[in-house]
Amino acid sequence: MALTKEQEQIYKKTLEETKKQLEEIDAQMEKELQKIREKLAALPVTKKNLRQVYEATAKLLGVESELEEEEESSETSKK
Repeated sequence: MALTKEQEQIYKKTLEETKKQLEEIDAQMEKELQKIREKLAALPVTKKNLRQVYEATAKLLGVESELEEEEESSETSKK
């Protein structure tokens, strides 16, 4: 069954619009992924800074750092 000119124009327009929407979604996904990458890159720095504060505070109080124990046990379990 052949399409009329009008039907063909409607389908071509639909094709163009859906392609544009797919491209917009791809761009949006890439933008969100970039935000996640940046956040993931910043987390280790924040964790390191907080660990330093924690360990310095534990040392000032004269108590053993629980984080050192956790780190040692996690390193042992990784091997």
